[in-house]
Amino acid sequence: MIHTIQVDLVLRETVATPYRDLVTRPTGAAVRTWIQQQVSRLACHTTLLDFSAVGLLDFSCADEIVAKLLLGTSPDAERFFLLRGLTEDQREAIDHVLDHHALAIAELDGPDAPPSVLGRLNVDARAAFRAVAEGGPGDAAGLASRLEWPVERAADALQTLALLRLVAAEGGSYQPLAVA
Repeated sequence: MIHTIQVDLVLRETVATPYRDLVTRPTGAAVRTWIQQQVSRLACHTTLLDFSAVGLLDFSCADEIVAKLLLGTSPDAERFFLLRGLTEDQREAIDHVLDHHALAIAELDGPDAPPSVLGRLNVDARAAFRAVAEGGPGDAAGLASRLEWPVERAADALQTLALLRLVAAEGGSYQPLAVA
């Protein structure tokens, strides 16, 4: 199950503004704090942040909301985040700040499109992400077979994805977040 948070509604509630624009670091920090509090109370492990009704997203808010949300999540917590509804400008701002922090996050592009990744991800991990997103859950041996790689290479790529919380790892199997 995935819990969806409409980021524009969080903005209106936390900052009490009629605007749809996420600008200034204090605004981003307020929105992130609200999201963190909400997520900490959820039994659901995967949260989808929906930006579809947000206007402008500046770099400081992208850093405060997305990067610091990922950085502030305990490595031991089974918490995963996805994004949806980004404009090209929002995508660029988020990609920039995630790359700066050596982080990555999955974006759902549409109902029939496989998810994509924003942020820093090496070529092998990006290929493995696509394979898992399009081919479904599996283990390192299955991924190695699909990509015609040695098992060790596939295992390394899957471990990178799991550490970045781009896939859910359970008992040697790796699942895309949309079905985790």
